Parts: sequence; structure tokens; C-alpha cells
Amino acid sequence: MKYCHHCTAPLILRIPEGDDRERHCCNECNAIFYVNPKNVVGTLPVFEERVLLCKRAIQPRLGKWTLPAGFMENGESSLDGAIRETREEAGAEVIVRADSLYTLFNLPSINQVYMFFRAELANLDFTPGYESEQVALFDEANIPWEEIAFPVVRSTLEHYFEDLPKQQFPVRMFDVHHGEDRQITTRLISHSHTFHKVD
Repeated sequence: MKYCHHCTAPLILRIPEGDDRERHCCNECNAIFYVNPKNVVGTLPVFEERVLLCKRAIQPRLGKWTLPAGFMENGESSLDGAIRETREEAGAEVIVRADSLYTLFNLPSINQVYMFFRAELANLDFTPGYESEQVALFDEANIPWEEIAFPVVRSTLEHYFEDLPKQQFPVRMFDVHHGEDRQITTRLISHSHTFHKVD
């Protein structure tokens, strides 16, 4: 970021008064530009005991399998964004309930937050969107575990199949850290104790 979006003056990097970190600041109109984490939202769409996955047609992780998810847009809620991404990537319509929030992942090293919502497929009329090569339903035994695109997706799937026999789906929040050796560690930091049984 080099120029002010308001007055086009050059920006400088400095710590604004009352702040604790450097921001891009305009000394002409006093605008301050904040760079904040990006929110990625998606669903865990299920039909009976099978999960709908998308095979990615774009980078990163081209050709790998994932849950339908993507970046939130301005003017939409996290749940609205997750439903939109499911429609765009999997051509699927879903039903979500009041207790749909399922997993939340903080990824501070890449400035992202992921949120996944449990959802039921409204029907089996799904089809790949522009960003997907293929869309398919998988039971636990047939999920291509070694071809899952992202650790947050794998973790969400593992917990879902762990919770499924009990029909209890607590909300979990994790911190995900990327080490210098490219090692990824995932640590559970919050776990709801109020369980909701699926109707």
C-alpha cells in the first residue's frame, strides 16, 4: 500500500497515537489504514452419514479435496457467506439449524480465521462450480484422507466422524500455528460443554 485511498498522498508506516503497532498512515488527511485478518467460511454438508466434498480446480491445493468454503464478502454474515460458498463451489442447497456452528480455527501466522457450519443437504442436486473439478458424497471409510487439501478441513472431518455416533456436536475452537520447518500444529483452546442432539 503506497498511496492514500482518500486523497492520493503517499502513505508512511508509523504507529498512530494510542495504537501499539505500525499502520499505513496518511499525513495529509490523517487517514489510517488497518490490515485485518481474513475470514474463511464454509459448511460441512451431510446427507445421512455421508459428507459432501469438492475437488479443487484452482490453486492452492489444485486437485485436492476440501469442504466448500471461501472468503467472506463485505455485507454478509459468516453463515450467509458459508451458504453462498456452498452454492458456488458445490452447486448445493443446504439446511442449517440454530446450533450449526461447529469448528473455528485461528491461523495467526497467515492472518486468517476459518469457520465451518454443520449443514444438511436439502437435496442431492449438486454439481461442481467454477472452482471445483468434482463434487461427491463420502462416508468415513471412503474419504480420500491423504488427498485432503487443508489441515483445518481434515480436523473438522475427523471431529465430525468422532461425534457422529453420539449425535453430539460441540463447538470447538483451535489455534493453528505454522512452524519455520513448515510443520503445522493444531491446539484445541475451547470446547463447548452444552451438547445439542440433532433432530
